[in-house]
Amino acid sequence: MNRMFAVLAALVAALLMSAGPASAHAVVLSSNPEEGAQIAQAPERVSVTFNEPMQEQFAALTVVGPDGNLWSHGTPAVAGATASVEVGELGPAGQYTIAFRITSADGHPVSGTRTFTLTQDGAGTPGKPAAGTSTDSPSSSAETDGDGGGIAVWWFVAAAVVVVVGGLWFALRKPKA
Repeated sequence: MNRMFAVLAALVAALLMSAGPASAHAVVLSSNPEEGAQIAQAPERVSVTFNEPMQEQFAALTVVGPDGNLWSHGTPAVAGATASVEVGELGPAGQYTIAFRITSADGHPVSGTRTFTLTQDGAGTPGKPAAGTSTDSPSSSAETDGDGGGIAVWWFVAAAVVVVVGGLWFALRKPKA
């Protein structure tokens, strides 16, 4: 009976240890302009706000216009849970895509896109063409990258396996007489 209780306790402990990190991913709360917004004039900066603070290192935030060119200027700024980048005046009317890849406080990369539509032509000057741009693909609000954050989860899974195997060995070993 004691052996079964030890095995059961080890299994429950392993499951509890592995469940926590996988459920704590950052998500997009809002953006400026809002997802799907129709605007006549561009804001000075576009921003994406998350449900938790983000890391400043390795942040990427770009704005690509309907012409396939970059319309964001400079490097993104991260302040707490909000990442932003300067855009200035935009160009042709049409759908613009805000693309982001940023790292959350727990080290998990978060990437995705938000879109807005400029309803009137602007007089801005475009940047260079965006690499790998598809201007007519549907956007998603926030997608997490399955590769980068999976490494941290595997450490917890490996630790859980060690705990379970150790618990089984302890519970099933034959006592010395």
